[in-house]
Formats: sequence, structure tokens, C-alpha cells
Amino acid sequence: MRVEAVRRVVSLIMGCTLAVAMVPAMADGDPTAGRKLAAQCAMCHGVDGIAKQPHVPHIAGESVIYLTKQLKAFRAGEREDPQMTLMAQPLSDEDIADLSAWYSSIQISATLPE
Repeated sequence: MRVEAVRRVVSLIMGCTLAVAMVPAMADGDPTAGRKLAAQCAMCHGVDGIAKQPHVPHIAGESVIYLTKQLKAFRAGEREDPQMTLMAQPLSDEDIADLSAWYSSIQISATLPE
């Protein structure tokens, strides 16, 4: 019974995440251009959005809104991380939109253990 409740909660969360990810804001960015820009992110986040280092978050499948907000916060100095602040500062709004469109377009799936 408890496993079924967990599955329902996970399904609800995934559904909400998908709904947010499909907000029209994605149309603002070009995922193809974002994929090219992602080459500079690949060392840590991977071109596929799956982090290569244990202290770096996975960003594949995150919503456009979340990714855009975080990149702009790093660029503005509102959120600080030595590496991310350095990487985000030269990004234009268009670059951020493109990167956000690329990483949000990556489809991920999860399987719950039985």
C-alpha cells in the first residue's frame, strides 16, 4: 500500500515538472543553438545534462523557467559559485534562452525500485 502511495506522489511530481517544462517560454530559445553552446558546459554538466562530477547538479530535463532563472542569477551575482559565475557572466539573454531550451528538451526517465 505504501509503495503505491509513493508511486502516486512521484507521478504527480513528474507530471507537474513536465507541465512547467512545456511552458511556452521554450519557444524563446533555440535548442539546436543551445546544444552547440553546451560544449562549454560539458566538462561539468555534460552535453547531455548529466553531471560528470559528484558536486555538480544534473540539469537535463529541468524546466526552461528554472534554468533561465538560475543562469541569470549567476550572471548577475545574485547566486554565487566560482565556476558558474565565471561561465555565466559572458552569456547574453539569447545564449541563456538557447541553453535553457537545449537542456530542458532532454527527456529523462526514472524507474522506481520494486
